[in-house]
Amino acid sequence: MSCPTGPDPAVLPRLRFGLGALDLHLGGGLLLGTLTVIAGTTGAGKTQLGVRWAAHGRAQEGRAGAIIDVTSRGDSQNHELYAQSQCDWSPDSHPPDRSLDADALWNLHEPLPPLYRPFAKSGRRPTRPDLDPDAWLSWQRDLARVLRQTAAFCYGHSVRGVRRFVIDGFEPTRNASESAQFDYFDYLYERVLRQDHDWAAREVFREAYRSQEPRVAAHPYDPRRIGALVLYTSPHAMLDDLLAAPLGGGDLLATANTVILMGRTRRDDGALGRALVVLKHRGSACSEEPLPYTLTHSGPVFHLRD
Repeated sequence: MSCPTGPDPAVLPRLRFGLGALDLHLGGGLLLGTLTVIAGTTGAGKTQLGVRWAAHGRAQEGRAGAIIDVTSRGDSQNHELYAQSQCDWSPDSHPPDRSLDADALWNLHEPLPPLYRPFAKSGRRPTRPDLDPDAWLSWQRDLARVLRQTAAFCYGHSVRGVRRFVIDGFEPTRNASESAQFDYFDYLYERVLRQDHDWAAREVFREAYRSQEPRVAAHPYDPRRIGALVLYTSPHAMLDDLLAAPLGGGDLLATANTVILMGRTRRDDGALGRALVVLKHRGSACSEEPLPYTLTHSGPVFHLRD
């Protein structure tokens, strides 16, 4: 099975957020063909950054990114609100029960809705310790149902030129192997997003792949130009606690090329502020200093230090 190991060193452009201070802090943006994790507590501004990054694809690649919301607790992540109020973008929602057949996938003149919520809202965290055995089995059945739909969603966007995928709503867990969300992401990232276009198509079409192979060959794309951004909720609100405590993301954080932490800070006068720290950023120089920011009606505003 073909699986690219990373971005082509000859490919230099970054996937930017469109936020000057943050892009500068990251050495120009996120590296092509890599995985980035942004971790922080609820309300830290992760979803706003994710939406901004997806929306900026319009300016940089000519295509907005796609957003997959894997939350299950019933609370809204406000993707549509942030997109409209902060990015002048109105992303439609992909119906969770809509199956993309070959005709829909190859109707390339018809855009696909960029916002996908694959799981029904249960009001419970999708981890084994938080669910009774019957509920856990129900989650596993639901997971099996949506994997193929998710593969089609991502492949359909990729052949249409989308190069940014945001996966939002990850709940904290001590053991990633006990989380349905992490099982879902492992499949999505390893079997679809990182794969060469023809192997990703095999996940979509499976037994019908041979009949679709000419169309697949006619619409190639390079996965080394696709970036994935995961938004992960941490139980810690203070940045110092985030830096000191293990995040519990398991293989997700180990696999990530870039890990960004967002949290509260306390100034010398006792007042609270916010700051972002790049914990890991393989492949390029990056500032190790905290980057202060504020959350406004227009989205996160980052402040370069003098």
